[in-house]
Amino acid sequence: MAYKVDNEYDYLFKIVLIGDSGVGKSNILSRFTRNEFCLESKSTIGVEFATRTLQVEGKTVKAQIWDTAGQERYRAITSAYYRGAVGALVVYDITKRQTFENVQRWLRELRDHADSNIVIMMAGNKSDLNHLRAINEQDAQLFAEKEGLSFLETSALEAHNVEKAFHTILLDIYQIISRKALLAQEAAANIPGQGTAIKIADYSGNSNRRQCCST
Repeated sequence: MAYKVDNEYDYLFKIVLIGDSGVGKSNILSRFTRNEFCLESKSTIGVEFATRTLQVEGKTVKAQIWDTAGQERYRAITSAYYRGAVGALVVYDITKRQTFENVQRWLRELRDHADSNIVIMMAGNKSDLNHLRAINEQDAQLFAEKEGLSFLETSALEAHNVEKAFHTILLDIYQIISRKALLAQEAAANIPGQGTAIKIADYSGNSNRRQCCST
């Protein structure tokens, strides 16, 4: 979902949060959208979403962020919500190795249900619990590089890198769309009376990607 409008905002981007239950997705969402953190937060049931409007390279972007339940029994419901997403934050808990090992499964599900040129970042959450760390940051970085993902460690509690994670995703999405729009304009200018459809995949560095964003 990447729409361009003319009134309150220039673009609307849909971003999904995915990962195992209990890794802190809901608190990442509330920290970014409301600057709040709740120690007593309960597991998300189904899907929730919140929005925040911010500036990206001089444009007003409304980020619509969906928090998908991590429990296995809700996966059949949440898979439908991947459709239309142009960005994803895959979250694991740095103190729980199983949540990191399950990232591969979440990536597979994301790639099965989302557009193939979706911008993906992996986040190792709860960096404030470094004394309980089960996942080495360097190992996570190597995994992210292998999978072609951006990577950050975050702390929703301390508000560490939460802003940076979403800003990075939104900037990447915006730059892809901007390149696409510019190339389309140049193509149209070179062929009077004709417009040419340009696929993001052709210019995003991944030959396997296909267009998901429209202006």
